[in-house]
Amino acid sequence: MSMNFKRLLPIPKDIRAEMPLSPEMTAKKPAFDAQVAAILKGEDPRLLLIIGPCSADREDSVLEYCTRLAKLQERVAEKILIIPRVYTNKPRTKGTGYKGLLHNPDPEGAPDLLEGVKAIRRMHLRVVEETGMFTADEMLYPTNYQYLIDVLGYIAVGARSVENQEHRLVASGVPMPVGMKNPTGGSTDVMLNSIYAAQQPQTFIFRNWEVETTGNPLAHAVLRGYIGMDGLNYPNYHYEYLERLTAKYTEKDFQFPAAIIDCNHDNSGKRPLEQVRICKEVLDSMRRSEPIKKLVRGFMVESYLEDGNQPVDGGVYGKSITDPCLGWEETARLALDLAERA
Repeated sequence: MSMNFKRLLPIPKDIRAEMPLSPEMTAKKPAFDAQVAAILKGEDPRLLLIIGPCSADREDSVLEYCTRLAKLQERVAEKILIIPRVYTNKPRTKGTGYKGLLHNPDPEGAPDLLEGVKAIRRMHLRVVEETGMFTADEMLYPTNYQYLIDVLGYIAVGARSVENQEHRLVASGVPMPVGMKNPTGGSTDVMLNSIYAAQQPQTFIFRNWEVETTGNPLAHAVLRGYIGMDGLNYPNYHYEYLERLTAKYTEKDFQFPAAIIDCNHDNSGKRPLEQVRICKEVLDSMRRSEPIKKLVRGFMVESYLEDGNQPVDGGVYGKSITDPCLGWEETARLALDLAERA
């Protein structure tokens, strides 16, 4: 057993300097961040829609998807603010298989993390520059978010990471909202503890620096369902769960309580078409309960150009090579329906 240090990679600051965000989009970022913050704080009645592929596997199809998404944003702007999912690293339960663009810039090729770092930066930059939409990614590796710090409008901490101390501490210092998912076992208390930790000032070691954070008041809940003791998936978006969550997740203990409903994963049993029904059910719950309406600030949806998924070598353009996704026609219909019902 050994660890082989293969090569020293460029630090994030150097990658950002080599591949800069344009001055025009840099100037637009604060206004976008303010919009997202206003929605999560409940000051803006619109909904967030964090939507896109399970994993951003190839630049051409992801860019085509986001270009379509930008046109859709124009049609729903009064009711919805869209943040495209450009998820470039993929957690693997058993640690094997395709781990996302960061590891495998060529999904069928060998890992190449130097090219991977450049590939994820290039993909996010192209989406931002060519569509005008700032992006979302998952903080699978807490030290890596700095490669994308200037382009990200939203970060998610996944179900397998939310109990990890480093994820919680780093989330307390990032300059954008962080959605803390419930763990795979479903514990509400674990999720709320993670949110609380991320909202507090913290001191810790980060990239060989002793750092202090101010706390992140926009850390919030993401409900993604869970796996029960019987090995079956169970949803946590139903009215009764949201009602109980509003009672525990209060302004007395938390800044700006807010929840995003992840409509896929264990909430849908990875049946992507069910995401449409889940959105509609949650909107109905929001109409029936003012506390639930105040808490739920949007949805997370896995969507791509084509329905379903395929093997890594499947070869279908715009079809997920990880979890199954909602196709484009259903995606556009869903966004328009949400805007009409919201």
